Amino acid sequence: MNKQSKEALVAEFAEKLKVAKAAFLVDYRGLDVEQANALRRKLQDIGVEYRVVKNTLLRLAAKGTDSACFDEYLYGPTAITLANEDPVAPAKALVEFSKQNKVFELKAGMLDGKLLAVDDIKALAALPSREELLAMLLRTMSAPATNFVGVLAAVPRSFVQVLAAIKDQKDAA
Repeated sequence: MNKQSKEALVAEFAEKLKVAKAAFLVDYRGLDVEQANALRRKLQDIGVEYRVVKNTLLRLAAKGTDSACFDEYLYGPTAITLANEDPVAPAKALVEFSKQNKVFELKAGMLDGKLLAVDDIKALAALPSREELLAMLLRTMSAPATNFVGVLAAVPRSFVQVLAAIKDQKDAA
């Protein structure tokens, strides 16, 4: 890789790191090609970028961005996962993959400029996804209206039941 290619890659990654809401560093040492491709597909399906980048180039790209906190974790074989939207989905995918593949190791993460330790990434992965949170919010917001409609419908229903009971009583007499 020549100097111009490296400069272009650093510039590209600097832009990606500036807009990334979350980033996760992993040690992929020990994964075979099939496992690495499975991880790439899984992350690509949720709209997340996964790339293997030289530590020195990543360190240069991270200068002046929220990802500058990664400096101490940029050693050994490193891959980075960039999430521009939902940070929970890639965290879940990476934690699940690390449970299935013991050689795959989480190093650190960054969420909105804050450094995340491995335990923090696991806690983030335990959160419900964005879609689940929206569904919970919708249920919470619609519950009062649903209950109000149920109460309004109960009054005429009870009145009809009382009239039916009086009719049955008169028919029996």
